[in-house]
Amino acid sequence: MRAGSSTGDSGAASVSDLKAQTKRQRLCARMQFATVCGSMYLDGWNDGSTGPLLPRIQKVYGLNFTVVSLIFVFACVGFLSGAFANLYLSGRFGFGKVIVLGLVCQVIAYAIEAGALPFPAFVLGYAINGFGMALQYAQSNGYVASLKDNREVKMGILHAVYGAGALSSPLVATQFAQLPHWSFHYLCSLGIAFINTVLSIVVFGLKTQDGEKGTSEKSQFNQILRLREVHLLAFFILIYVGAEVTMGGWMVTYVIDVRGGGPSSGYISSGFFGGIMIGRVGLLWVNKKVGERRVLFIYSLLAIGLELVVWLVPSLIGGAVSVSIIGIFFGPMYPIAMNHTVRILPEWLVTGSIGWIAGFGQAGSALLPFLTGVISSKTGIKSLQPL
Repeated sequence: MRAGSSTGDSGAASVSDLKAQTKRQRLCARMQFATVCGSMYLDGWNDGSTGPLLPRIQKVYGLNFTVVSLIFVFACVGFLSGAFANLYLSGRFGFGKVIVLGLVCQVIAYAIEAGALPFPAFVLGYAINGFGMALQYAQSNGYVASLKDNREVKMGILHAVYGAGALSSPLVATQFAQLPHWSFHYLCSLGIAFINTVLSIVVFGLKTQDGEKGTSEKSQFNQILRLREVHLLAFFILIYVGAEVTMGGWMVTYVIDVRGGGPSSGYISSGFFGGIMIGRVGLLWVNKKVGERRVLFIYSLLAIGLELVVWLVPSLIGGAVSVSIIGIFFGPMYPIAMNHTVRILPEWLVTGSIGWIAGFGQAGSALLPFLTGVISSKTGIKSLQPL
């Protein structure tokens, strides 16, 4: 009887230990996902800040559209450098160290920008920031893409958090743009970046992700760059992100110069990015019901139709509402592309490929706004909508 009792107690204890371990694992997984979402919030905050501050930057430094667009050129250099570096750094050092490196770069960049240094130093901050953002984008997307449970939903949530960051930052940046110390907005960005850095070190412990391999980074690098699908998806993301950030960044200047909007026009940028946040979660059921491939074409056509409304209808309120709805239709496109990448590529190349696609694609957030600025310097900001 005693032996049987002992065996029963041992079995009950092992089941109890297993349940406790499972709870700890779930809690740990949730903390890790929340920390990655924090990094994406910072990236959204960064992208949403530029639009409301752009007119003030032009005024303070006395720049035309072409010269102020160097902000985007330097950011583009940083993004592309980060995308290439990520392929090597991920295999060499692993997820934990690389995502922290990206955050540290952003802390340094915001410290430079907060000082409102001479313009050459100011745009250098954008290059450093772009490098860090490319690493963060790559690691965050790669992390979620490698998850086994509810990957599509979590990818949507991850990018909805990006939308939340881009929604909230114009609310703050619009206020700072009207203050004498306008560059102190970057101190808010620095604070968020510092908090994310500490959380990433504590939660991930500078360790590699489960299942991540770091022994054949050169071979993986070559395999990824030889895949035609990877480059097509990277180009799609580059155009998508470029269109998104161009809309969110230059739209404020367009509304002020063409539609006669006032200092509070920066809130229109919040409406656009708020739409993106809503679309990435609220349209998940539509994506599943209609099919992700087909729904992309539908969203694109609807967004183009609303762009025509913004361009051709001379209404400030109507344009602002249309821009917000465009954001809703824009929202699901990025997560859909990432989910498609997971389905079509070999499992051992998914994380590295998504890192390259996300990092390279992020260069679009600098390249297309720069081209818009160059064209606008000759034809006026009214050229934004046809572009």
